[in-house]
Amino acid sequence: MKRAVLSAILAVSFSALAASGDAEVGHKKSAPCQVCHGANGISVSPEFPNLAGQNADYLVAALKHYKNGRRKNPIMQAQAANLTERDILDITAYFSSQQGLHVKE
Repeated sequence: MKRAVLSAILAVSFSALAASGDAEVGHKKSAPCQVCHGANGISVSPEFPNLAGQNADYLVAALKHYKNGRRKNPIMQAQAANLTERDILDITAYFSSQQGLHVKE
């Protein structure tokens, strides 16, 4: 019984690790994103959202929705069209690991 529980825990842990992206690789893959969203995910214009510090799950969902057409934006749909699942995980790992903007209280 203990072995079965331990095996299940390890399987879930390895699955979670496999499903997460590599921020270092994502930094390299994010070059096209940086044109609008900034080198570290801090947007160069109020026209484009900041990606730095965003929740990775949110960024993954947004990119997948642009890719499948659920979210409509011609620029983002074109950018997401050729991204693989691995690309999406890596890019979102990079942007979510960056320091986001802080609001003064």
